[in-house]
Amino acid sequence: MNIFSRYLIRHLFIGYFAAALLLVPLFTLFDFISELEDVSTTYSWGQALLVVVYLIPRCLVNLSPFIALLGGIVGLGNMSKNMELTAIRCAGFSIFRIAIVVLISGMMFTASLAVIDEWVASPLQQQAQLRKETALADSQDSDSNTKTIWGQQGQEFVRIDHLDQNGQPQNIEIFDYNSDLTLKNYLFAESAAYGENNTWILHNVKHTQWQGDRQSTSQQATMDWPSIFNSNNLKQLQLSTESYSIPQLKSYIHYLKDTAQPSMEYRSALWQKLGRPILVLAMVLLIIPFTFVNARDAGMGNRLSLGVIVGLVTYIIYQICINLGLIFAIPPLIAVVVPPILMLVTSMVLVYRFNKKK
Repeated sequence: MNIFSRYLIRHLFIGYFAAALLLVPLFTLFDFISELEDVSTTYSWGQALLVVVYLIPRCLVNLSPFIALLGGIVGLGNMSKNMELTAIRCAGFSIFRIAIVVLISGMMFTASLAVIDEWVASPLQQQAQLRKETALADSQDSDSNTKTIWGQQGQEFVRIDHLDQNGQPQNIEIFDYNSDLTLKNYLFAESAAYGENNTWILHNVKHTQWQGDRQSTSQQATMDWPSIFNSNNLKQLQLSTESYSIPQLKSYIHYLKDTAQPSMEYRSALWQKLGRPILVLAMVLLIIPFTFVNARDAGMGNRLSLGVIVGLVTYIIYQICINLGLIFAIPPLIAVVVPPILMLVTSMVLVYRFNKKK
């Protein structure tokens, strides 16, 4: 890598850093305002602030396509304004070679974001969500519907209303169906404690059985139940899918498949780990058309405004594709990865056309 390449990459990363300093605090403020809506007697504004601080790395990762595009426009735009790009091109650098250097900087940026996502953003986001759930566990103002956990294994379905502050299941319902989908057994337990060998000890159990037309009901103080959940750490099941690391997603997807449960949402989250970096690279290559479309223009206001619009539209379209994939059960590879690839191909075509024209 020669001196011109290093000089370009340095300016690009200065632009990425400047864009991150602008966007991340702004969106973090929005997150804090949103968190204040959940503040209650058990969830103070100080805890809300701490949760938002924990979510800063996740915010950085989610905004990475915006940061790549706007930061690149700022970095190369300043060089264009100071006639440095003209001097570099006079030294023998074509637009294509500049695009290659820009793509290398994008790969470096993407690699650093992948490290942050896997080992910083995901663990901190999980801690933030667990802190919030723990604080809201006994709050009268919290919405218990958001804490409901469902599970299935064969013909057995389990519903857990919520977890207490210690992570113990509360108000457990167990439905056991026959092969013809008629209800065979119904259990309701006020609470449960974790036992050995993945066995739960149900407390204050009401047991209803059906045999033909006969129904019998009994009550027991305690009952052992072989849990269908593969882990006693149920709090992890309340976490958002984007907070899972790649090994966690793979492990949970494997568990869902083994228990015949739908795993589309988690498979989509796993493929987004690949789709987002490709989208970042597409945004990085779009820097070239934005920079060389009017190289003599000293101002960058129009470029940045157009960059914001392009970045916002791209983000909305990508989210629409992801959600449509979930709604219509489109394979995640198509719904999550193909749109960024198409965007990357479009960016490469634009770079090729600008290289031919200039």
